[in-house]
Amino acid sequence: MKPKLLIVDDDEEIRTQMKWALTADYEVLSAGDRRSALEVFRAARPAVVLLDMGLPPKPATPEEGLAALGELVAIDSSVKVVVITGQGEKEIALQAIGTGAYDFLGKPLEMDELKFLLKRCFHVARLEREYREMQERVEGDGGFEGLLGTSTPMQTVFNSVRKVATTDAPVLILGESGTGKEVTARAIHHRSGRKTAPFVAINCGAIPEALMESELFGHEKGSFTGAYAQRKGRIESSDEGTLFLDEIGEIPPSLQVKLLRFLQERVIERVGGRQEIPVNTRVIAATNADLKKKMAAGTFREDLYYRLAVVQILLPPLRDRAEDVVLLARSMLQRFSVENGRSGATFSPDALRAIRSYSWPGNVREMQNRVKRGVIMSDGKRITAEDLELAAEGGNGQAVSLKEARESLERGMIVESLRKHGGKITAAATDLGISRPTFYELMEKLGVQKSE
Repeated sequence: MKPKLLIVDDDEEIRTQMKWALTADYEVLSAGDRRSALEVFRAARPAVVLLDMGLPPKPATPEEGLAALGELVAIDSSVKVVVITGQGEKEIALQAIGTGAYDFLGKPLEMDELKFLLKRCFHVARLEREYREMQERVEGDGGFEGLLGTSTPMQTVFNSVRKVATTDAPVLILGESGTGKEVTARAIHHRSGRKTAPFVAINCGAIPEALMESELFGHEKGSFTGAYAQRKGRIESSDEGTLFLDEIGEIPPSLQVKLLRFLQERVIERVGGRQEIPVNTRVIAATNADLKKKMAAGTFREDLYYRLAVVQILLPPLRDRAEDVVLLARSMLQRFSVENGRSGATFSPDALRAIRSYSWPGNVREMQNRVKRGVIMSDGKRITAEDLELAAEGGNGQAVSLKEARESLERGMIVESLRKHGGKITAAATDLGISRPTFYELMEKLGVQKSE
C-alpha cells in the first residue's frame, strides 16, 4: 500500500496538479479548508500533511492555516506537517514550526525539492512508528519498569532479570553511576512473587554512620538520646517484600557483621532491644565500587560479599550501548515533552548527531538531565544540540577536531554494523556500502575488534 499524503490548499487547480505529480508515490488525499481537512485527517490518519497557510475564509492571512496546524497536531502529535508559506513570510514559517510543523517550503514550490522533503518526512514517520511499536513491546513485557534497550548487553540484562526474579536469591547489581541500578532492582521486584509487597530502598552512602544502624534495624524507645518512640527500620519495613541496599560498598565495617547475621539467620534486633524479630525479605544490593579491591584492603567483609553476590548483574555504560542511545533519548523526549506541555517535540538532525557521538560519562542519569533541560529551554518543538548543551562537545565532553569527530563517527558505524550482522565482515561492509578490504582497513585504523 502507498503511504497516505493529505494536501490542504484552497486552490483546486493546485491540488489537482500536485495530486497528478505525486500520485505515483503516494495515496493523495485533498481538502480545501480547515473543516474538511480535519474530517479527512480523522478518517484516514495520513502520516504527512502538506498544508497551505492561506485558507478560507481568510486566505490572505495565516490564521486559518495555523489553527488547522494546531488541531492536526492535537489529534496526532506524530503527524509530519509541512507548511507552505509565501516568499518573505519567515516569521509565519517559524511560528508554524513552534506550533508543531515539521518543516516549511516557500512559494512557488519546486517539485524536486518538495519530493525530496516528502520522502524524508515519510522516512522519519516510519522510523518513529517502528520505534513506538518496539517501545510498546519492550515496555509491555510484564514490568521492566523503564528498562529499555535492543543492544546485546541490555538483552543479557533483561534475560538475567527474568531468571532471578522468580527466585529469592540475593542479587548484586554492578555498574557505573547513572546506569539504572535501582530501576533494575525494581524490575526484579515487580517480576517476582513479592511484587504486591513493599520495595524499600536505602542509600548506604547517603546516611551518616551514626544513624545507619537505626535506619537499617530500627530502635526501641529510649535506646539513645532522641529516641522518643519505637521505630521500625528499613529491613523490618520490607518484610515479605524486597530490600534494596544501594551503594552497599559504603556500609560501615561495624555494621557489616550485623547485616551478615541477618542474611544468615533472617532475624534482626532493634537498637536497644533484645527481642529477635524474624524478617522475610529479598535482598538486592548495588554498587559502583570495586568490592574485590575493598575486600583486599580489608574494608569490606569477604563473607558478606559472597552472601550478597549469589547472582551478579552487570549494567553496561551507555558508551557500550551504541544501538540504544537514540532509542533512550527519544523515549525520554517523549516523556518529558508530555510532562512539560510540549507534545510532539522532536530532535533536530544536529541533536541526533551529537547524541550519537557523545560518550555520556554520566550515563542514563546525564541523558535524562540533558533531554529534560533541552525540552524546557528550546524555543519550539525542535530540540537542537545547543538546547542539549552538546553543540560544541565531542565524545568525552571536550572540544574535538574535525578529524577526531570523523573517526569517532566512523568507529561507531563500524561497531554498530558488526553488532547488527553478528560480526560478519561481508554483511557489515555491504551494509555500509564499502568493500571488505576497505572495511578491514578501517577496523585496523580505528582499533576495532570483531568481538566488539
